[in-house]
Formats: sequence, structure tokens, C-alpha cells
Amino acid sequence: MSMSIRNQFPGTVTAVAVGEAMASVKVRLAGGQDITAAITTDAVKDLGLAAGSAVKALVKSTEVALATGPVEGISIRNQIAGTVADVTTGGAMGSVKVTVEGGELTAAITKDAVEALGLASGASVVALIKSTEVSLAAA
Repeated sequence: MSMSIRNQFPGTVTAVAVGEAMASVKVRLAGGQDITAAITTDAVKDLGLAAGSAVKALVKSTEVALATGPVEGISIRNQIAGTVADVTTGGAMGSVKVTVEGGELTAAITKDAVEALGLASGASVVALIKSTEVSLAAA
């Protein structure tokens, strides 16, 4: 199935913590990074998720924030280090492609943020993704 979601990462479920309505699913990506997805318990059941399940983690580019280094004192658990591969800006927005272990991700951020952070090819960045913005699909 073709999708408009640019960020699609293969991985394996390492842990599932199920609550009454929501679940926290930890996934080891093919590049070795660990991320967490907060999804409904119904989705866990429908997808048959358990430790060892092969999944694809999906994140819209508009849900990826960038920082110039690791961020402490923040509730965002998913922080993936990488290197800027390409920056394209328009009148108001920018698209930043980041090379990470095992692949590439795209962040859609404002042109002002691109300029303020000094983002250019070769710059080190950390992609920040809230666990509630990570969707999972059975692989």
C-alpha cells in the first residue's frame, strides 16, 4: 500500500505494557534505535502485538521536531540522533531530510526554525517524536 507518510521504519516489538484504554509499545528499529508508540489497547489486540512481532513504525513528517543535540527535561521519549542530508525551504516551511542509523527520516518544520537552528547538510541533529505520534502497522 502506498502512503503519504514519509517516515516508515521496520522494527521488532520488544515490550508491550497494556493499560485500560491505551498501551505503550516499545520497538527496536532496524537501525538499532528504540522508540515507543502509545496506541490503543484495541490496536494492540487487532494487530496481535507481542514481544517479537515485526512491525513498521509510521510517523508523519509534520510530527517530527528537530534539536541540535539531545534534550533533557522533556517528556518526549523518542530522540533519534542523525545528520542532516538535505534541506529544502519555501516561503514559510522547510523539509529536512535526516540520515539516521538504518535509514532516513523527514521533518517538516518552519523556515524560521531551519534558519534559527542553522540547519544545513552535515549538521548533527536529534529528531524528537512524541510516542502518541507513532503509529504501528503489522509488517
